[in-house]
Amino acid sequence: MSTLRASVAAAESGPLILLAGEADITNVAELSDLVNGQLVTQTRYLTVDVSGLAFADTASIRVLLLAAGTLRKRGGDLVLLRPQRALLRMLDILGASALMTVHGRPETAPEP
Repeated sequence: MSTLRASVAAAESGPLILLAGEADITNVAELSDLVNGQLVTQTRYLTVDVSGLAFADTASIRVLLLAAGTLRKRGGDLVLLRPQRALLRMLDILGASALMTVHGRPETAPEP
């Protein structure tokens, strides 16, 4: 059973994908099909709301990075909305956050 829940809606600048649950190797093909399905119409901007995503492994992040690369070649951008702290950390470690726009970064705790 897939722990990834996903849906697509229309947004002002292009498609909006809403993700919830966990994205990992067991459902990366499903995620890839969903994301790539939004790119076939020469979409330039894709927004992915990951606020409900509790976990994403590197295979899932790779899907987003490949989409971001495709969109950049078209003069567009991949926008991630409201990533949870763990996902944002993984994106930063992999250097992925530099390849896409991230909105709604979680507040960081003040340094002690």
